[in-house]
Amino acid sequence: MNEIIFYILVAYGALASFAFVMYLPKIFGMRYGFRKPPYKRAAEKRNIAVIIPARRESAIIGDLFASLERQTYDRAHFSVNVIVKDADDPTIGLCEKIGARAFVVSEQTCKGDALDGFFHALTKEEIAAFDAFVIVDADAVLAPDYIAELNNALEHDYDIYLTRKFAKNYLGDRKNRSLFSNCSALTWPMIDDLGNLYRMQKDMPLTLCGQGMMVRRKVIETIGGWPYRTLTEDYELKLDSLLHGFTSMFYPYAVIYTEEALGHKENFRRRMRWLTGYSQCDKKYKRQIREKMKQEGADRGIIEYFFGLFPLLLFAATTIITMLAGAGLAIYYALARDINWFYASWMLVFMPFWIMYLLLFIYSLIAMCSDLEAFRALSKGERFAMLLFNPLYLLEYIPLYISSVHHARKNTSPAWRETERLTYEGEDVASRAARAVCAEEDREADGS
Repeated sequence: MNEIIFYILVAYGALASFAFVMYLPKIFGMRYGFRKPPYKRAAEKRNIAVIIPARRESAIIGDLFASLERQTYDRAHFSVNVIVKDADDPTIGLCEKIGARAFVVSEQTCKGDALDGFFHALTKEEIAAFDAFVIVDADAVLAPDYIAELNNALEHDYDIYLTRKFAKNYLGDRKNRSLFSNCSALTWPMIDDLGNLYRMQKDMPLTLCGQGMMVRRKVIETIGGWPYRTLTEDYELKLDSLLHGFTSMFYPYAVIYTEEALGHKENFRRRMRWLTGYSQCDKKYKRQIREKMKQEGADRGIIEYFFGLFPLLLFAATTIITMLAGAGLAIYYALARDINWFYASWMLVFMPFWIMYLLLFIYSLIAMCSDLEAFRALSKGERFAMLLFNPLYLLEYIPLYISSVHHARKNTSPAWRETERLTYEGEDVASRAARAVCAEEDREADGS
């Protein structure tokens, strides 16, 4: 092994080790993923509004409506509000059957438009009648005690609440899940159990998701409706939380089932929209957050916003540059018939890649173990395949991130397209969700 390869390897080791040391607080913080927050039972029944943006969703929203009709919470204390785009949308007729209220927001071009249109359609008195509002996508299914648990969640003094997300795909047949949908489902314990529970302990704003997110009335009154228009209005609310001081909580006792994309193409498009939205939000809010930091100092939330991704980006960039340099040297030495092509290939290409793969594999394994119940429907073979494939799934975020930054700088966005939906045949999915909750309660009772 010649000096060039040696020096590149030393530089890689030093920078990778530095990135690892910087990331240690997050690694230690993963232990909170195995500790549930305290459970409190509500002493009173609060009024909760369920808000469902449903642009052309009449073919799929029936599963959600069926689960809403199965809620154990007193129907007098929650309302169902559906937002459509067209006055002739068949969803409106479905709303009448279950006593839901339909709102037509014809000018909507994004989810933020729909939500803002809903809040501005209400009078101040109507808004004041509710203690909290929960946003649910039309393709979701709710556990029977979902709204009852939201009421329990309000016993905790926070402004914004995230609920636990399980894959709706697992309520159907095996044909309704794939490697891509399984890896997408694994994203939620990564974000919530390994990330948000740590942020809760450190009083930092959580990484928010608009699916199954509840906000107190005072948040809506403070921000004046829903003023967010990026592709990721939930992440925009997180950044606005840094400015307004909104507090947030991950509440794992309320379960919502979300539909994950089956194929790579649809999965790729979804993640591209998310990352482009993140880049749009950074561009919109970074200056305001920096000004707040200058005036009031940097709290933990602001420090994480500016520097939280730095260790990961440093490690990824260092690894990629090392691999590219190694590939170039390997080709050069091979053409020169120099044995160093082997050392360059092994030490600078294969070894850094497998180090990165192994770390991502361990991370995936910890995430799955932090929320084993979410993957109970999978066979052992499916779980093992998911763990083997997930590091590659995560590595795909590198080109996605680069592309999203380009979109944000050019003020362009991925085109909106109809989302591919799954179909569930036979027994309705709401029944399966109800049975899944009962089975989990039985297991917990047996364990106690």
